[in-house]
Amino acid sequence: MAAPRPEYGGAEMSLVAHLTELRDRLLRYVLTVLAVLLVLLPFSNDLYTLLATPLLRLLPEGASMIATEVASPFLIPFKLTLVSAVFISMPMMLYQLWGFIAPGLYAHERRLMLPLVLTSSILFYLGIAFAYFVVFPLVFAFLIGIAPQGVAVMTDISRYLDFVLKIFFAFGFAFEIPIATILAVWAGLTTPEALVAKRSYVIVGAFIVGMLLTPPDIISQTLLAIPMWLLFELGAQLSRFYVKQDVPAEEKGSD
Repeated sequence: MAAPRPEYGGAEMSLVAHLTELRDRLLRYVLTVLAVLLVLLPFSNDLYTLLATPLLRLLPEGASMIATEVASPFLIPFKLTLVSAVFISMPMMLYQLWGFIAPGLYAHERRLMLPLVLTSSILFYLGIAFAYFVVFPLVFAFLIGIAPQGVAVMTDISRYLDFVLKIFFAFGFAFEIPIATILAVWAGLTTPEALVAKRSYVIVGAFIVGMLLTPPDIISQTLLAIPMWLLFELGAQLSRFYVKQDVPAEEKGSD
């Protein structure tokens, strides 16, 4: 039985009250994104230069990136700034999510869920950092190195942004595998033993996902698949602390 929310006088919330609270929390998150966006807008071009640095360092002397559309020099840095604001505001989104679901959890569930909410944000940022500092230099060096002789590598800024955002999302969400594994065990959908028994299928699946989410080169596919496998192993071990158990009667009464 869900615990009543005190802000509504101790009575169970109606569907309209739930939707109203959800709307308010989403609005707070949107306002946070807008505030971060306003702070970052003056640095839009600097952000794009920073994002393009892994490629610019490897381009042959005299080569550069290009803009093939008239509005690209303005729109592409703005798009990057907006996405950056969303990324930076993710802890606020998780905080609002936690505030929405926490009153409906038992005390022991709140103690288990709060570390997961905090860790999920950290893992997402780690995935992005891994892509930027490890994957990009290796992938760009490989792609530029195999370019046929006489072919000038001059990437369009719009296509480059789409490429790196795809990689960021792929690695950011891939690094959430421990959280997904723990939640599956916590919800009673599986057990740590069953997860370990399916290790071989997970490894094959990781390489298939790496093939689908990354460019068609073996380096980026492997650099995504191996962390996914290792993170699965980590999640399988940590999930042993989240095995679903019966709620004590005294805790039900207190809630």
